[in-house]
Amino acid sequence: MFNFNSTQNGSRTFQALFTSLFLGTIDELLPIMQQRFPQLRLSRQDCTEMSWIEAIIYFNQLKNQPLESLLNRTFLKPLGSQYYKSKSDYVKEPISETALNGLISRLTDEQAPSAYIIFMAYGGIIDRIPEDVTPFPHRAGNLYKIHYTVKWQEQDNVNSQRYIDWTRRSYRYMTPFVSKFPREAYVNYRDLDIGSNNVNHTSYAHARIWGRKYLKNYFDRLVQVKTEIDPKNFFRHEQSIPPFPSNVKKTSLRKLS
Repeated sequence: MFNFNSTQNGSRTFQALFTSLFLGTIDELLPIMQQRFPQLRLSRQDCTEMSWIEAIIYFNQLKNQPLESLLNRTFLKPLGSQYYKSKSDYVKEPISETALNGLISRLTDEQAPSAYIIFMAYGGIIDRIPEDVTPFPHRAGNLYKIHYTVKWQEQDNVNSQRYIDWTRRSYRYMTPFVSKFPREAYVNYRDLDIGSNNVNHTSYAHARIWGRKYLKNYFDRLVQVKTEIDPKNFFRHEQSIPPFPSNVKKTSLRKLS
């Protein structure tokens, strides 16, 4: 969902778009949608059949580009020269209509004219895979993920703090309605608000605070791998996985094995 200026009276409103991927044909999809989600009034004209790799092009905002564009790391970067700030949440219980309306109303906030909110449904096959099998732990028990984001152009950097504050206010508003202990987050929307490593010094205890938000119990297993492969922490960034301290390395590895 995102906001835009009405061309009729200049007031701000919002628009909701529904985008999804169905592993099957249009003929298989339409009866399912008519039965489960008749309110969307999905028609054949709303659908496009494509291969899986073509879907990767589509969902990475490279529509109508050749498949070879995926091999070029600098080809038409989706965000181009834009800047952005993102935050995320996981929802495990249904949210009331009143609470959702409160979130949606924030899209008409003039403090962030380029803000949008994405709801990504979970369930299905993702629930059938135990969370300790892969490093991605957000599986059974999640209804959907929320992505709060705002973007702006370089020439608008003077207002960047105002835009960033919009994501933080929206995130605070949603506190009662989302996951807790920890408040989970999606690692690919890197959010330094939830914590970051100190410059030139990485603390396992400190990193675990935000690491468990991204990775839950899998964080310690990745620390174990990091300790084996890169014990001196040569490869690092603000939210990279730290190694165990050398004085607890053997004990910690034995405990996790």
